[in-house]
Amino acid sequence: MTKVYKKTSGNGSLCLYLGRRDFVDHVESVDSVDGVLKIDPSGLNGRKVWVQLACAFRYGREDLDVIGVSFRKDIWIKRIQMYPFEGTKPPNTPMQEALLKKAGDQGHPFTFDIPVHLPCSVSLQPAPEDAGKPCGVDYEVKAYIANEEDNIDEKVEKKDTCRLIIRKIQYAPAELAAGPKADINKQFITADKPIHMEVSMEKELYYHGDPIPIKVKVNNETSKVVKKIKINIFQITDVVIYAADKYHKCVLNEEFGDQINANSTFEKEYSVTPLLVNNKEKRGLALDGRLKDEDTNLASSTLLIPDMDKQMQGVVVSYKIKVILMMGGGLLGSLTSSDVTAELPLVLMSPKPAGEISI
Repeated sequence: MTKVYKKTSGNGSLCLYLGRRDFVDHVESVDSVDGVLKIDPSGLNGRKVWVQLACAFRYGREDLDVIGVSFRKDIWIKRIQMYPFEGTKPPNTPMQEALLKKAGDQGHPFTFDIPVHLPCSVSLQPAPEDAGKPCGVDYEVKAYIANEEDNIDEKVEKKDTCRLIIRKIQYAPAELAAGPKADINKQFITADKPIHMEVSMEKELYYHGDPIPIKVKVNNETSKVVKKIKINIFQITDVVIYAADKYHKCVLNEEFGDQINANSTFEKEYSVTPLLVNNKEKRGLALDGRLKDEDTNLASSTLLIPDMDKQMQGVVVSYKIKVILMMGGGLLGSLTSSDVTAELPLVLMSPKPAGEISI
């Protein structure tokens, strides 16, 4: 084991141990969260100990929570009573066996199974002046000492808790769909014949940071001139947990000075790369869930099981590419100019790390 993640409560009675903080959603199954909780019974004073895993959507800043409106909504929560332990213990995983060697005799293993319908970790990029934790979906493992499991009248002291943020992530699937293609015919009022554009990609899925090649073919049978070609990539973030909010953020905007004359054909492949580093100032941009201030990237596309309840997803992310032919105006200038636009879907994800086993 290369690294152990450990968090101790303020009173020293509890200590959480995890062997990793990233848990993979394989679409049809999710890695179990297996850890160990070290408990010193001498500091409990007759109280009990629970460990919980919560998936929550944070939709406001903590410093704005002044009128009693909760800034955190639990999407899913599961608790296990750890001391005194109730129920039957499943066999220890190899990870738990390794963690128990670190925790010693007071170590108690726990396992959570995450349902497949829950969202992946995602955060919405705050503005530079925003304080506190960003909006988005996060997962938290928390151990706490209390008299009752979940009593709103019982205040659990901060010193009686310890917590670790984890991430639920998806990697790009091994089987890739065929590349998308779009055909557009546009007829202008002032022209007898149309302009035809065909836009295609070899595949639909690309990894974060990799160049995306886009083939553009144009047959311009009109008397108009294409002045230049513009390529945009949009991130569509569908916040479904509290309202039907949909955010369209342009994460790439590039113009190419290729001119296509009247009654001519044109063919070229363009390469574009949407990067977070070029979008640092855009508030509300969806990012892959981050741990503390670690670097991250644009949010990965959300892969959904067919017929899955989108309401449970919290935040659903997708991308689309727009290829635009910027047309020169006719006799009346811009009044008769009309750009030609084709759209392609794009899936952006991270590759499965070497050594990751597919389920």
